[in-house]
Amino acid sequence: MTGLDAPVAFGTAALGAVSGIVGTFAVVRRRSLQGDAVSHAALPGVALAYLLGGRSEILLVLGAAVTGWVAMMLVSGIVRSSRVPFDAALAGALSVFFGFGVVLLLYLKRNISGAATVRPELYIFGQDPALMEFADLIPVLGLGGGAVAVIALFWKEFKILSFDPDFAASLGFSTRWLDVLLTALVVLAVVVGLQTVGVVLMSALIVAPAAGARQWSDRLGSVTLIAGLFGAAAGFLGTAGSAALSVEATVPTGPSIVLMATALALGSILLAPNRGILWKLFRRTTLVPPGMPL
Repeated sequence: MTGLDAPVAFGTAALGAVSGIVGTFAVVRRRSLQGDAVSHAALPGVALAYLLGGRSEILLVLGAAVTGWVAMMLVSGIVRSSRVPFDAALAGALSVFFGFGVVLLLYLKRNISGAATVRPELYIFGQDPALMEFADLIPVLGLGGGAVAVIALFWKEFKILSFDPDFAASLGFSTRWLDVLLTALVVLAVVVGLQTVGVVLMSALIVAPAAGARQWSDRLGSVTLIAGLFGAAAGFLGTAGSAALSVEATVPTGPSIVLMATALALGSILLAPNRGILWKLFRRTTLVPPGMPL
């Protein structure tokens, strides 16, 4: 693992774990596209924060979180007040906010002194974690750890909301505010990974670990735990692979992490007991009745 140090490995593993845990609820609620929309909507927040004087990583991340959250609230408002379906509103927000972000980044590069050096446009594709320092881990550990803590605190409410919103409402829970809170957690999970993975690929890190974990269990707690482990493994192994392969040529870390997460998801789809494609083929060829242990 040439060129890999502890802060880099720890930071990307923590990022993957947070993405997997939070992404579980997006996958279970069939809102996987939400992560994609949030990541694209966060781009103008980075540019606006820079325009308003933000230069530190935490301020740029907070700017991304604000516009990502605004986009999701706009989508919710459109769905509630019109006949526009959720996926159509989400796709519209994704396109508009991302286009606005690209325009702002071009303006920064051409008109704001110092923007070319900081290169905030790297948030589109991510940047090399080999340049990360311990201070860069603060947004990941702080915001990401806070998101996981909120999930643990509201576990029962989020679980009921994910599977039966009407039952949650009958118990007296405010499903609207629980939905807003879950959306805010997705926003946090996305924005903490923008520096490493970037806008374009961050949605894959939200979806892939949870999609893979879903193949191994029918229990939400187990799926969430496995998704966190898959995300952490993807972050660490993707970073290690990038560092090892970058001896002769530069291998971008963000895509390496996403490819590793995708490999774990595909492996689960193929090999997971009961749900895996190869498992089902094996069961058919051995003529074992469904549900009978091998």
